[in-house]
Amino acid sequence: MININEVIDFFDSLADKWDDMEIKNDKIINIILDNAGIGKGCKVLDVACGTGILIPYYINKDVAKVTAVDISPKMVEIARSKFGNIENVDILCSDVEECEFDTGFDNIVIYNAFPHFQDADRLIKCLSSKLVQGGKLTVAHGMSRAKIDAHHKGSAMQVSNGLMEAEDLAEIFSRYLKVTVIRSDDDMYQVVGIK
Repeated sequence: MININEVIDFFDSLADKWDDMEIKNDKIINIILDNAGIGKGCKVLDVACGTGILIPYYINKDVAKVTAVDISPKMVEIARSKFGNIENVDILCSDVEECEFDTGFDNIVIYNAFPHFQDADRLIKCLSSKLVQGGKLTVAHGMSRAKIDAHHKGSAMQVSNGLMEAEDLAEIFSRYLKVTVIRSDDDMYQVVGIK
């Protein structure tokens, strides 16, 4: 069982070098965001936003609002230093499962973070309830499932459950949403559901 305090400590310890360590593929990220239905006017919840890796991509897609949440105070501090002055971006330090929001979201994205959550079903149920009708939830990684699991076998082993098969995640999604995308190949991993 993942200990939430260990997750916070782990990501706090990496925050200062996170942007240098992050491997980004613009083409894959844009495929992920397109599959997730993110575009002009959308209200987006970015779950486990880290240092704000996806925020420029959302802005380029002309979204109306980004609410970015991370449990690591140091990750949030860096994200705020980079994007905190943008009017339609809010960056919160919190456990997303404990957050109350004034409004529902058109899109909720968990990018490169899903294995670090304790309970997949509880998380998907919680996030599904934060979507507007017709809103989409996506869990995605910018590399293959095998590469993610290999990456987490090192120092991240204590704070990772491993990435479940996309079909197994889709089964959890189907309890709360209509699954529209299941992709797990050498380039990326993604499951999308619509409310």
